[in-house]
Amino acid sequence: MSAGRNADGRELQIPLQQCALSLAALSLAQRPWPSDHVAGFLPQHGGFRDHFVATPEPKYCCESCKLVLCNPRQTECGHRFCETCISEQLSKPNPVCPEDKEPLFKDKVFRDVCCNREIMALRVYCRSEKNGCKEQISLQQVMDHLNVCPYFEVPCPLGKCKEKMMRKDIPEHLSWKCKHRETTCEFCMQKMAMTELQKHKDTVCPSFPVACPNHCTFPSILRSKLTSHQHECPKAQVTCSFIRFGCNFKGLNQDMRDHESSFASEHLRLMATRNTTLEAKVEDVKGELLERYKVLPGLSSRLSETLSQYEEMREKNRQLDQKLNTMQVKLMSSHSEKLLEMELELRSLRSVREEVETLRGTVESIRSRVATLEGGRGGANPATHTLETQLSRHDDMLSVHEIRLADMDLRFQVLETASFNGMLIWKIRDYKRRKQEAVASKTLSLYSQPFYTGYFGYKMCARVYLNGDGMGKGTHLSLFFVVMRGEYDALLPWPFKQKVTLMLMDQGPARKHLGDAFKPDPNSSSFRRPTAEMNIASGCPLFVAQTVLENGTYIKDDTIFIKVTVDTSDLPDP
Repeated sequence: MSAGRNADGRELQIPLQQCALSLAALSLAQRPWPSDHVAGFLPQHGGFRDHFVATPEPKYCCESCKLVLCNPRQTECGHRFCETCISEQLSKPNPVCPEDKEPLFKDKVFRDVCCNREIMALRVYCRSEKNGCKEQISLQQVMDHLNVCPYFEVPCPLGKCKEKMMRKDIPEHLSWKCKHRETTCEFCMQKMAMTELQKHKDTVCPSFPVACPNHCTFPSILRSKLTSHQHECPKAQVTCSFIRFGCNFKGLNQDMRDHESSFASEHLRLMATRNTTLEAKVEDVKGELLERYKVLPGLSSRLSETLSQYEEMREKNRQLDQKLNTMQVKLMSSHSEKLLEMELELRSLRSVREEVETLRGTVESIRSRVATLEGGRGGANPATHTLETQLSRHDDMLSVHEIRLADMDLRFQVLETASFNGMLIWKIRDYKRRKQEAVASKTLSLYSQPFYTGYFGYKMCARVYLNGDGMGKGTHLSLFFVVMRGEYDALLPWPFKQKVTLMLMDQGPARKHLGDAFKPDPNSSSFRRPTAEMNIASGCPLFVAQTVLENGTYIKDDTIFIKVTVDTSDLPDP
Protein backbone atom coordinates (compact mmCIF):
# COMPACT_ATOMS: atom_id res chain seq x y z
CA MET A 1 0.00 0.00 0.00
CA SER A 2 1.04 3.60 -0.59
CA ALA A 3 -0.17 6.71 1.26
CA GLY A 4 -1.86 9.65 -0.50
CA ARG A 5 -4.34 12.43 0.18
CA ASN A 6 -7.79 13.13 -1.23
CA ALA A 7 -9.33 16.46 -2.20
CA ASP A 8 -10.23 17.20 1.49
CA GLY A 9 -6.65 16.70 2.59
CA ARG A 10 -7.37 13.38 4.35
CA GLU A 11 -4.84 10.59 4.02
CA LEU A 12 -5.82 7.63 1.79
CA GLN A 13 -4.30 4.18 1.30
CA ILE A 14 -3.76 3.50 -2.44
CA PRO A 15 -2.96 -0.02 -3.77
CA LEU A 16 0.61 -0.33 -5.13
CA GLN A 17 -0.65 -1.65 -8.51
CA GLN A 18 -2.68 1.56 -8.99
CA CYS A 19 0.41 3.64 -8.12
CA ALA A 20 2.36 1.78 -10.82
CA LEU A 21 -0.48 2.43 -13.29
CA SER A 22 -0.39 6.15 -12.48
CA LEU A 23 3.38 6.31 -13.07
CA ALA A 24 2.98 4.51 -16.44
CA ALA A 25 0.19 6.90 -17.44
CA LEU A 26 2.37 9.90 -16.45
CA SER A 27 5.24 8.68 -18.63
CA LEU A 28 2.76 8.08 -21.49
CA ALA A 29 1.37 11.61 -21.16
CA GLN A 30 4.87 13.14 -21.26
CA ARG A 31 5.69 11.53 -24.60
CA PRO A 32 5.11 13.56 -27.82
CA TRP A 33 1.65 12.77 -29.10
CA PRO A 34 1.34 11.33 -32.65
CA SER A 35 0.72 14.04 -35.24
CA ASP A 36 -2.52 12.45 -36.48
CA HIS A 37 -4.12 13.19 -33.06
CA VAL A 38 -3.32 16.93 -33.33
CA ALA A 39 -5.71 19.20 -35.22
CA GLY A 40 -4.58 20.17 -38.72
CA PHE A 41 -2.05 22.99 -38.73
CA LEU A 42 -3.16 24.64 -41.98
CA PRO A 43 -6.71 26.04 -42.19
CA GLN A 44 -8.98 24.37 -44.73
CA HIS A 45 -9.91 27.71 -46.26
CA GLY A 46 -8.50 31.21 -45.96
CA GLY A 47 -5.69 32.37 -43.69
CA PHE A 48 -4.47 31.68 -40.15
CA ARG A 49 -6.93 32.43 -37.32
CA ASP A 50 -4.36 32.10 -34.52
CA HIS A 51 -4.10 34.66 -31.70
CA PHE A 52 -0.97 36.63 -32.61
CA VAL A 53 1.12 38.29 -29.86
CA ALA A 54 1.50 41.46 -31.94
CA THR A 55 -0.97 42.64 -34.55
CA PRO A 56 0.39 41.47 -37.96
CA GLU A 57 1.36 44.13 -40.49
CA PRO A 58 -1.07 44.67 -43.39
CA LYS A 59 1.45 43.22 -45.85
CA TYR A 60 1.02 39.84 -44.13
CA CYS A 61 -2.78 39.83 -44.62
CA CYS A 62 -4.70 38.31 -47.53
CA GLU A 63 -6.42 40.80 -49.85
CA SER A 64 -9.46 38.52 -49.99
CA CYS A 65 -10.13 37.03 -46.52
CA LYS A 66 -8.14 39.73 -44.59
CA LEU A 67 -6.58 37.00 -42.41
CA VAL A 68 -2.87 36.29 -42.05
CA LEU A 69 -1.67 34.66 -45.27
CA CYS A 70 -1.56 30.87 -45.50
CA ASN A 71 0.79 29.61 -48.26
CA PRO A 72 1.02 33.14 -49.76
CA ARG A 73 0.76 33.59 -53.53
CA GLN A 74 1.70 36.85 -55.29
CA THR A 75 -0.01 38.08 -58.44
CA GLU A 76 1.54 39.97 -61.33
CA CYS A 77 0.09 43.21 -59.95
CA GLY A 78 1.95 42.69 -56.64
CA HIS A 79 -0.92 41.72 -54.30
CA ARG A 80 -0.78 38.73 -51.99
CA PHE A 81 -3.48 36.09 -51.41
CA CYS A 82 -3.85 32.83 -49.51
CA GLU A 83 -3.48 29.72 -51.68
CA THR A 84 -7.16 28.77 -51.28
CA CYS A 85 -8.32 32.38 -51.78
CA ILE A 86 -6.44 32.85 -55.08
CA SER A 87 -7.68 29.44 -56.27
CA GLU A 88 -11.24 30.60 -55.58
CA GLN A 89 -10.62 33.83 -57.51
CA LEU A 90 -9.07 31.98 -60.47
CA SER A 91 -12.02 29.56 -60.65
CA LYS A 92 -14.34 32.44 -61.57
CA PRO A 93 -14.89 33.39 -65.22
CA ASN A 94 -12.61 36.27 -66.29
CA PRO A 95 -10.94 36.56 -62.84
CA VAL A 96 -9.67 39.97 -61.71
CA CYS A 97 -7.75 41.17 -58.67
CA PRO A 98 -10.27 42.43 -56.04
CA GLU A 99 -7.96 45.33 -55.15
CA ASP A 100 -7.07 46.97 -58.50
CA LYS A 101 -9.35 44.96 -60.88
CA GLU A 102 -6.35 43.86 -62.93
CA PRO A 103 -6.93 40.60 -64.83
CA LEU A 104 -5.47 37.47 -63.19
CA PHE A 105 -3.70 34.66 -65.03
CA LYS A 106 -2.93 31.30 -63.43
CA ASP A 107 0.55 31.03 -64.99
CA LYS A 108 1.50 34.47 -63.64
CA VAL A 109 0.74 33.69 -60.00
CA PHE A 110 3.76 32.41 -58.05
CA ARG A 111 4.67 31.37 -54.52
CA ASP A 112 5.98 34.13 -52.26
CA VAL A 113 8.62 32.14 -50.36
CA CYS A 114 10.13 35.16 -48.60
CA CYS A 115 6.75 36.35 -47.26
CA ASN A 116 5.89 32.82 -46.10
CA ARG A 117 9.18 32.63 -44.18
CA GLU A 118 8.44 35.95 -42.42
CA ILE A 119 4.88 34.87 -41.53
CA MET A 120 6.11 31.59 -40.06
CA ALA A 121 8.42 33.60 -37.78
CA LEU A 122 5.52 35.65 -36.27
CA ARG A 123 4.82 34.83 -32.62
CA VAL A 124 1.42 33.52 -31.54
CA TYR A 125 -0.23 32.26 -28.38
CA CYS A 126 -0.72 28.51 -28.00
CA ARG A 127 -3.95 27.20 -29.53
CA SER A 128 -4.76 25.76 -26.10
CA GLU A 129 -4.79 29.25 -24.57
CA LYS A 130 -8.46 28.82 -23.55
CA ASN A 131 -7.42 25.79 -21.46
CA GLY A 132 -4.78 27.78 -19.59
CA CYS A 133 -1.58 27.52 -21.69
CA LYS A 134 0.44 30.78 -21.64
CA GLU A 135 3.16 29.74 -24.13
CA GLN A 136 4.20 32.15 -26.89
CA ILE A 137 5.85 30.50 -29.88
CA SER A 138 6.49 31.23 -33.56
CA LEU A 139 3.79 30.11 -36.00
CA GLN A 140 6.20 27.51 -37.39
CA GLN A 141 6.62 25.97 -33.92
CA VAL A 142 2.88 25.55 -33.25
CA MET A 143 2.75 21.88 -34.28
CA ASP A 144 5.89 20.95 -32.31
CA HIS A 145 4.47 22.69 -29.22
CA LEU A 146 1.03 21.08 -29.55
CA ASN A 147 2.68 17.65 -29.63
CA VAL A 148 3.89 18.22 -26.03
CA CYS A 149 1.52 20.94 -24.69
CA PRO A 150 0.02 19.77 -21.34
CA TYR A 151 -3.16 21.82 -21.98
CA PHE A 152 -3.89 20.40 -25.45
CA GLU A 153 -6.98 18.19 -25.68
CA VAL A 154 -6.25 14.63 -26.82
CA PRO A 155 -8.26 11.39 -26.89
CA CYS A 156 -7.68 8.60 -24.40
CA PRO A 157 -4.49 6.71 -25.41
CA LEU A 158 -6.17 3.34 -24.87
CA GLY A 159 -8.18 3.85 -28.09
CA LYS A 160 -11.50 2.27 -27.03
CA CYS A 161 -12.39 5.15 -24.74
CA LYS A 162 -14.04 8.02 -26.61
CA GLU A 163 -13.40 10.72 -24.02
CA LYS A 164 -11.10 13.71 -24.59
CA MET A 165 -9.02 15.44 -21.92
CA MET A 166 -6.06 17.75 -21.54
CA ARG A 167 -2.73 15.97 -21.88
CA LYS A 168 -1.82 16.75 -18.27
CA ASP A 169 -5.00 14.97 -17.08
CA ILE A 170 -4.14 11.65 -18.77
CA PRO A 171 -2.54 10.06 -15.64
CA GLU A 172 -5.62 10.80 -13.53
CA HIS A 173 -7.93 9.55 -16.30
CA LEU A 174 -6.03 6.29 -16.75
CA SER A 175 -5.77 5.73 -12.98
CA TRP A 176 -9.35 6.39 -11.87
CA LYS A 177 -11.81 7.44 -14.57
CA CYS A 178 -11.25 5.40 -17.76
CA LYS A 179 -13.61 2.42 -18.04
CA HIS A 180 -11.07 0.64 -20.22
CA ARG A 181 -8.07 1.09 -17.92
CA GLU A 182 -5.99 -1.96 -17.05
CA THR A 183 -6.79 -3.73 -13.80
CA THR A 184 -5.86 -7.03 -12.09
CA CYS A 185 -8.18 -9.83 -11.00
CA GLU A 186 -7.75 -10.22 -7.22
CA PHE A 187 -8.27 -13.99 -7.48
CA CYS A 188 -5.93 -15.11 -10.31
CA MET A 189 -3.84 -11.88 -10.63
CA GLN A 190 -4.41 -11.80 -14.41
CA LYS A 191 -4.39 -8.32 -16.04
CA MET A 192 -7.29 -7.14 -18.22
CA ALA A 193 -9.51 -4.15 -19.02
CA MET A 194 -11.87 -2.94 -16.27
CA THR A 195 -14.90 -3.59 -18.53
CA GLU A 196 -13.97 -7.30 -18.83
CA LEU A 197 -13.27 -7.96 -15.12
CA GLN A 198 -16.77 -9.03 -14.04
CA LYS A 199 -17.28 -11.28 -17.07
CA HIS A 200 -13.89 -12.86 -16.36
CA LYS A 201 -14.89 -13.62 -12.78
CA ASP A 202 -18.29 -15.03 -13.77
CA THR A 203 -17.07 -17.31 -16.55
CA VAL A 204 -13.37 -18.23 -16.80
CA CYS A 205 -11.38 -17.16 -13.70
CA PRO A 206 -9.72 -20.42 -12.49
CA SER A 207 -9.26 -19.16 -8.91
CA PHE A 208 -12.76 -17.75 -8.47
CA PRO A 209 -14.78 -19.63 -5.75
CA VAL A 210 -17.95 -21.24 -7.12
CA ALA A 211 -20.68 -23.39 -5.54
CA CYS A 212 -20.92 -27.11 -6.25
CA PRO A 213 -23.58 -27.70 -8.95
CA ASN A 214 -24.76 -30.78 -6.96
CA HIS A 215 -25.38 -28.65 -3.84
CA CYS A 216 -23.18 -30.78 -1.60
CA THR A 217 -21.88 -29.78 1.82
CA PHE A 218 -18.77 -27.99 0.44
CA PRO A 219 -19.43 -24.18 0.70
CA SER A 220 -17.22 -23.07 -2.22
CA ILE A 221 -14.73 -24.63 -4.64
CA LEU A 222 -12.13 -23.08 -6.96
CA ARG A 223 -13.34 -23.22 -10.58
CA SER A 224 -10.10 -24.97 -11.65
CA LYS A 225 -10.76 -27.83 -9.15
CA LEU A 226 -14.45 -28.25 -9.95
CA THR A 227 -13.84 -31.15 -12.39
CA SER A 228 -11.80 -33.16 -9.88
CA HIS A 229 -14.42 -32.44 -7.21
CA GLN A 230 -17.12 -34.03 -9.37
CA HIS A 231 -15.37 -37.42 -8.96
CA GLU A 232 -15.45 -37.07 -5.16
CA CYS A 233 -18.71 -35.18 -4.62
CA PRO A 234 -21.17 -37.38 -2.62
CA LYS A 235 -24.13 -35.80 -4.44
CA ALA A 236 -22.74 -36.36 -7.97
CA GLN A 237 -24.63 -38.74 -10.30
CA VAL A 238 -22.32 -41.62 -11.40
CA THR A 239 -22.62 -44.96 -13.23
CA CYS A 240 -21.29 -48.32 -12.04
CA SER A 241 -17.67 -49.04 -13.04
CA PHE A 242 -18.85 -52.48 -14.34
CA ILE A 243 -21.05 -50.86 -17.00
CA ARG A 244 -18.89 -52.33 -19.78
CA PHE A 245 -19.64 -55.82 -18.47
CA GLY A 246 -23.41 -55.15 -18.46
CA CYS A 247 -24.23 -53.48 -15.09
CA ASN A 248 -26.67 -50.58 -15.67
CA PHE A 249 -26.79 -49.14 -12.14
CA LYS A 250 -26.85 -45.28 -11.84
CA GLY A 251 -26.96 -43.34 -8.59
CA LEU A 252 -25.27 -40.92 -6.24
CA ASN A 253 -21.59 -41.16 -5.46
CA GLN A 254 -22.35 -41.83 -1.78
CA ASP A 255 -24.51 -44.88 -2.73
CA MET A 256 -21.93 -46.44 -5.07
CA ARG A 257 -19.98 -48.25 -2.28
CA ASP A 258 -23.11 -50.02 -1.03
CA HIS A 259 -23.93 -51.07 -4.59
CA GLU A 260 -20.44 -52.48 -5.24
CA SER A 261 -20.44 -54.52 -1.98
CA SER A 262 -23.98 -55.91 -2.35
CA PHE A 263 -23.69 -56.74 -6.10
CA ALA A 264 -20.15 -58.22 -6.04
CA SER A 265 -21.35 -61.73 -7.00
CA GLU A 266 -23.47 -60.32 -9.85
CA HIS A 267 -20.44 -58.38 -11.11
CA LEU A 268 -18.34 -61.61 -11.08
CA ARG A 269 -21.04 -63.45 -13.05
CA LEU A 270 -21.10 -60.66 -15.66
CA MET A 271 -17.29 -60.77 -15.97
CA ALA A 272 -17.35 -64.59 -16.42
CA THR A 273 -19.98 -64.33 -19.15
CA ARG A 274 -17.94 -61.67 -20.94
CA ASN A 275 -14.79 -63.81 -20.60
CA THR A 276 -16.52 -66.82 -22.18
CA THR A 277 -17.69 -64.68 -25.09
CA LEU A 278 -14.18 -63.33 -25.63
CA GLU A 279 -12.65 -66.84 -25.63
CA ALA A 280 -15.08 -67.89 -28.35
CA LYS A 281 -14.12 -64.90 -30.44
CA VAL A 282 -10.40 -65.68 -29.98
CA GLU A 283 -10.95 -69.20 -31.32
CA ASP A 284 -12.75 -67.81 -34.36
CA VAL A 285 -9.88 -65.41 -35.05
CA LYS A 286 -7.34 -68.26 -34.81
CA GLY A 287 -9.29 -70.20 -37.43
CA GLU A 288 -9.34 -67.27 -39.83
CA LEU A 289 -5.58 -66.75 -39.35
CA LEU A 290 -4.86 -70.39 -40.18
CA GLU A 291 -6.92 -70.16 -43.39
CA ARG A 292 -5.04 -67.03 -44.44
CA TYR A 293 -1.67 -68.58 -43.59
CA LYS A 294 -2.39 -71.37 -46.10
CA VAL A 295 -2.77 -68.80 -48.90
CA LEU A 296 0.56 -67.07 -48.16
CA PRO A 297 2.88 -69.43 -50.18
CA GLY A 298 0.83 -68.90 -53.33
CA LEU A 299 0.89 -65.13 -52.87
CA SER A 300 4.67 -65.23 -52.32
CA SER A 301 5.27 -67.13 -55.58
CA ARG A 302 3.05 -64.68 -57.50
CA LEU A 303 4.99 -61.78 -56.01
CA SER A 304 8.30 -63.33 -57.13
CA GLU A 305 6.96 -63.77 -60.69
CA THR A 306 5.78 -60.16 -60.74
CA LEU A 307 9.23 -58.93 -59.61
CA SER A 308 11.02 -60.95 -62.33
CA GLN A 309 8.63 -59.54 -64.98
CA TYR A 310 9.32 -56.05 -63.69
CA GLU A 311 13.09 -56.58 -64.03
CA GLU A 312 12.65 -57.83 -67.62
CA MET A 313 10.60 -54.77 -68.51
CA ARG A 314 13.26 -52.47 -67.00
CA GLU A 315 15.97 -54.16 -69.11
CA LYS A 316 13.88 -53.81 -72.31
CA ASN A 317 13.19 -50.16 -71.50
CA ARG A 318 16.96 -49.54 -71.02
CA GLN A 319 17.74 -51.13 -74.42
CA LEU A 320 15.07 -49.02 -76.12
CA ASP A 321 16.55 -45.87 -74.57
CA GLN A 322 20.00 -46.78 -75.90
CA LYS A 323 18.63 -47.37 -79.42
CA LEU A 324 16.77 -44.05 -79.29
CA ASN A 325 19.91 -42.17 -78.21
CA THR A 326 21.94 -43.82 -80.99
CA MET A 327 19.35 -42.82 -83.60
CA GLN A 328 19.28 -39.24 -82.33
CA VAL A 329 23.08 -38.97 -82.54
CA LYS A 330 23.06 -40.33 -86.12
CA LEU A 331 20.31 -37.90 -87.17
CA MET A 332 22.10 -34.94 -85.58
CA SER A 333 25.42 -35.82 -87.25
CA SER A 334 23.76 -36.21 -90.68
CA HIS A 335 21.94 -32.87 -90.28
CA SER A 336 25.18 -31.18 -89.18
CA GLU A 337 27.01 -32.50 -92.27
CA LYS A 338 24.21 -31.24 -94.55
CA LEU A 339 24.25 -27.81 -92.87
CA LEU A 340 28.04 -27.60 -93.26
CA GLU A 341 27.76 -28.48 -96.97
CA MET A 342 25.08 -25.83 -97.50
CA GLU A 343 27.20 -23.21 -95.68
CA LEU A 344 30.21 -24.02 -97.90
CA GLU A 345 28.01 -23.71 -101.01
CA LEU A 346 26.71 -20.34 -99.80
CA ARG A 347 30.27 -19.08 -99.23
CA SER A 348 31.27 -20.16 -102.75
CA LEU A 349 28.19 -18.43 -104.17
CA ARG A 350 29.09 -15.23 -102.29
CA SER A 351 32.63 -15.26 -103.65
CA VAL A 352 31.29 -15.85 -107.17
CA ARG A 353 28.87 -12.92 -106.69
CA GLU A 354 31.71 -10.63 -105.55
CA GLU A 355 33.78 -11.66 -108.58
CA VAL A 356 30.79 -10.91 -110.86
CA GLU A 357 30.38 -7.44 -109.29
CA THR A 358 34.12 -6.78 -109.74
CA LEU A 359 33.95 -7.89 -113.39
CA ARG A 360 30.89 -5.70 -113.94
CA GLY A 361 32.76 -2.65 -112.57
CA THR A 362 35.78 -3.46 -114.73
CA VAL A 363 33.58 -3.76 -117.84
CA GLU A 364 31.93 -0.39 -117.09
CA SER A 365 35.29 1.32 -116.69
CA ILE A 366 36.56 -0.27 -119.97
CA ARG A 367 33.39 0.94 -121.73
CA SER A 368 33.90 4.50 -120.48
CA ARG A 369 37.56 4.47 -121.55
CA VAL A 370 36.62 3.13 -124.98
CA ALA A 371 34.01 5.87 -125.38
CA THR A 372 36.57 8.50 -124.36
CA LEU A 373 39.15 7.15 -126.83
CA GLU A 374 36.60 7.00 -129.67
CA GLY A 375 35.59 10.61 -128.97
CA GLY A 376 39.22 11.76 -128.86
CA ARG A 377 40.38 10.21 -132.12
CA GLY A 378 39.40 13.28 -134.16
CA GLY A 379 40.85 15.85 -131.62
CA ALA A 380 44.32 16.91 -130.58
CA ASN A 381 46.17 16.18 -127.34
CA PRO A 382 45.77 19.73 -125.87
CA ALA A 383 41.96 19.35 -126.02
CA THR A 384 42.18 16.12 -124.13
CA HIS A 385 44.35 17.79 -121.48
CA THR A 386 41.85 20.67 -121.17
CA LEU A 387 38.98 18.19 -120.74
CA GLU A 388 40.85 16.39 -117.97
CA THR A 389 41.51 19.71 -116.21
CA GLN A 390 37.82 20.63 -116.35
CA LEU A 391 36.85 17.20 -115.00
CA SER A 392 39.27 17.63 -112.08
CA ARG A 393 37.87 21.10 -111.34
CA HIS A 394 34.32 19.75 -111.37
CA ASP A 395 35.35 16.97 -108.99
CA ASP A 396 36.81 19.55 -106.58
CA MET A 397 33.66 21.69 -106.73
CA LEU A 398 31.54 18.57 -106.15
CA SER A 399 33.56 17.77 -103.01
CA VAL A 400 33.05 21.33 -101.68
CA HIS A 401 29.31 21.11 -102.33
CA GLU A 402 29.12 17.78 -100.50
CA ILE A 403 30.85 19.31 -97.44
CA ARG A 404 28.44 22.27 -97.47
CA LEU A 405 25.48 19.94 -97.90
CA ALA A 406 26.56 17.91 -94.85
CA ASP A 407 26.92 21.10 -92.78
CA MET A 408 23.49 22.33 -93.90
CA ASP A 409 22.00 18.91 -93.04
CA LEU A 410 23.45 19.11 -89.50
CA ARG A 411 22.08 22.63 -88.99
CA PHE A 412 18.70 21.52 -90.34
CA GLN A 413 18.56 18.65 -87.79
CA VAL A 414 19.25 21.11 -84.92
CA LEU A 415 16.64 23.58 -86.19
CA GLU A 416 14.14 20.76 -86.74
CA THR A 417 14.18 19.84 -83.00
CA ALA A 418 14.34 23.42 -81.73
CA SER A 419 11.27 25.44 -80.70
CA PHE A 420 10.80 29.21 -81.23
CA ASN A 421 7.92 29.90 -78.81
CA GLY A 422 9.87 29.97 -75.52
CA MET A 423 8.88 26.39 -74.60
CA LEU A 424 11.12 23.31 -74.33
CA ILE A 425 9.86 19.72 -73.97
CA TRP A 426 12.97 17.66 -73.14
CA LYS A 427 12.71 13.88 -73.40
CA ILE A 428 15.45 12.06 -71.46
CA ARG A 429 15.67 8.33 -72.32
CA ASP A 430 17.61 5.58 -70.48
CA TYR A 431 17.10 7.23 -67.09
CA LYS A 432 18.53 4.33 -65.02
CA ARG A 433 21.75 4.12 -67.07
CA ARG A 434 22.28 7.90 -67.09
CA LYS A 435 21.56 8.04 -63.33
CA GLN A 436 24.22 5.35 -62.68
CA GLU A 437 26.71 7.29 -64.82
CA ALA A 438 25.99 10.39 -62.72
CA VAL A 439 26.44 8.43 -59.45
CA ALA A 440 29.76 7.04 -60.77
CA SER A 441 30.83 10.63 -61.72
CA LYS A 442 31.16 9.64 -65.38
CA THR A 443 28.56 12.11 -66.72
CA LEU A 444 27.50 14.50 -63.97
CA SER A 445 25.08 16.63 -66.03
CA LEU A 446 23.15 16.65 -69.31
CA TYR A 447 22.34 19.58 -71.62
CA SER A 448 19.13 19.84 -73.62
CA GLN A 449 18.84 20.93 -77.23
CA PRO A 450 18.66 24.77 -77.64
CA PHE A 451 15.30 26.56 -77.79
CA TYR A 452 14.40 30.19 -78.54
CA THR A 453 11.90 32.86 -77.53
CA GLY A 454 11.45 33.64 -81.24
CA TYR A 455 13.18 33.29 -84.58
CA PHE A 456 15.33 36.31 -83.66
CA GLY A 457 15.05 35.94 -79.87
CA TYR A 458 17.09 34.67 -76.95
CA LYS A 459 18.89 31.32 -77.28
CA MET A 460 18.54 29.06 -74.20
CA CYS A 461 18.84 25.49 -72.96
CA ALA A 462 18.30 23.41 -69.81
CA ARG A 463 20.86 21.54 -67.69
CA VAL A 464 20.00 18.63 -65.38
CA TYR A 465 21.98 16.74 -62.70
CA LEU A 466 20.24 13.36 -62.29
CA ASN A 467 22.16 12.65 -59.04
CA GLY A 468 21.86 16.24 -57.80
CA ASP A 469 24.33 19.10 -57.50
CA GLY A 470 25.50 21.12 -54.50
CA MET A 471 23.02 20.83 -51.60
CA GLY A 472 20.96 18.27 -53.55
CA LYS A 473 23.79 15.89 -54.45
CA GLY A 474 22.82 12.29 -53.80
CA THR A 475 19.26 13.14 -52.64
CA HIS A 476 17.60 15.32 -55.32
CA LEU A 477 17.38 15.94 -59.04
CA SER A 478 18.85 19.40 -59.77
CA LEU A 479 17.48 21.42 -62.71
CA PHE A 480 18.96 24.65 -64.10
CA PHE A 481 18.25 27.22 -66.82
CA VAL A 482 21.06 28.44 -69.12
CA VAL A 483 21.22 31.55 -71.34
CA MET A 484 23.35 30.81 -74.46
CA ARG A 485 25.09 33.11 -76.93
CA GLY A 486 22.81 33.68 -79.92
CA GLU A 487 23.16 35.20 -83.34
CA TYR A 488 20.84 38.15 -82.60
CA ASP A 489 22.00 39.10 -79.08
CA ALA A 490 23.00 42.59 -80.26
CA LEU A 491 19.33 43.35 -81.04
CA LEU A 492 17.91 42.08 -77.71
CA PRO A 493 17.50 43.92 -74.35
CA TRP A 494 19.90 42.89 -71.57
CA PRO A 495 19.97 41.65 -68.86
CA PHE A 496 17.51 38.80 -69.48
CA LYS A 497 14.32 39.54 -67.42
CA GLN A 498 11.72 36.99 -68.59
CA LYS A 499 9.94 34.76 -66.03
CA VAL A 500 11.13 31.12 -66.20
CA THR A 501 9.06 28.07 -65.18
CA LEU A 502 10.75 24.66 -64.63
CA MET A 503 8.53 21.57 -64.55
CA LEU A 504 8.83 17.76 -64.22
CA MET A 505 5.96 16.15 -66.18
CA ASP A 506 3.76 13.51 -64.50
CA GLN A 507 3.12 10.68 -67.02
CA GLY A 508 0.31 9.16 -64.93
CA PRO A 509 -3.43 9.84 -65.35
CA ALA A 510 -3.45 12.33 -62.43
CA ARG A 511 -1.04 14.68 -64.28
CA LYS A 512 0.33 16.08 -60.98
CA HIS A 513 3.27 17.94 -62.53
CA LEU A 514 5.99 19.26 -60.19
CA GLY A 515 7.19 22.78 -61.01
CA ASP A 516 8.79 25.97 -59.77
CA ALA A 517 9.07 29.46 -61.24
CA PHE A 518 11.41 32.40 -60.75
CA LYS A 519 12.14 35.85 -62.14
CA PRO A 520 15.79 36.46 -63.05
CA ASP A 521 17.96 38.63 -60.82
CA PRO A 522 19.10 41.55 -63.06
CA ASN A 523 22.35 41.80 -61.07
CA SER A 524 23.33 38.15 -61.64
CA SER A 525 25.96 37.36 -64.24
CA SER A 526 23.82 34.39 -65.32
CA PHE A 527 21.39 36.73 -67.12
CA ARG A 528 23.77 39.24 -68.73
CA ARG A 529 24.66 39.13 -72.41
CA PRO A 530 26.83 36.03 -72.91
CA THR A 531 30.47 36.57 -73.82
CA ALA A 532 31.24 32.84 -73.95
CA GLU A 533 29.22 30.03 -75.53
CA MET A 534 26.85 30.02 -72.51
CA ASN A 535 26.39 31.73 -69.12
CA ILE A 536 26.54 30.13 -65.66
CA ALA A 537 23.45 27.99 -65.06
CA SER A 538 20.80 29.20 -62.59
CA GLY A 539 17.96 27.21 -61.10
CA CYS A 540 16.97 24.73 -58.37
CA PRO A 541 19.54 22.33 -56.81
CA LEU A 542 16.69 20.85 -54.70
CA PHE A 543 14.16 20.69 -57.54
CA VAL A 544 12.66 17.26 -56.68
CA ALA A 545 13.65 14.52 -54.21
CA GLN A 546 14.82 11.30 -55.87
CA THR A 547 12.41 9.27 -53.68
CA VAL A 548 9.45 11.30 -55.01
CA LEU A 549 10.72 11.04 -58.59
CA GLU A 550 11.38 7.29 -58.58
CA ASN A 551 8.34 6.18 -56.53
CA GLY A 552 5.74 8.20 -58.47
CA THR A 553 4.55 8.12 -62.08
CA TYR A 554 7.16 10.57 -63.34
CA ILE A 555 9.26 7.76 -64.91
CA LYS A 556 7.68 5.57 -67.57
CA ASP A 557 9.49 3.22 -69.97
CA ASP A 558 12.77 4.45 -68.36
CA THR A 559 12.04 7.97 -69.69
CA ILE A 560 11.33 11.35 -68.05
CA PHE A 561 10.02 14.59 -69.56
CA ILE A 562 11.17 18.06 -68.45
CA LYS A 563 9.34 21.20 -69.54
CA VAL A 564 10.86 24.69 -69.47
CA THR A 565 8.65 27.70 -70.26
CA VAL A 566 9.88 31.28 -70.73
CA ASP A 567 7.28 34.06 -70.59
CA THR A 568 7.33 35.88 -73.95
CA SER A 569 4.14 37.94 -73.49
CA ASP A 570 5.95 41.23 -72.72
CA LEU A 571 9.02 40.60 -74.90
CA PRO A 572 9.62 43.51 -77.38
CA ASP A 573 10.34 42.81 -81.05
CA PRO A 574 14.03 43.15 -81.98
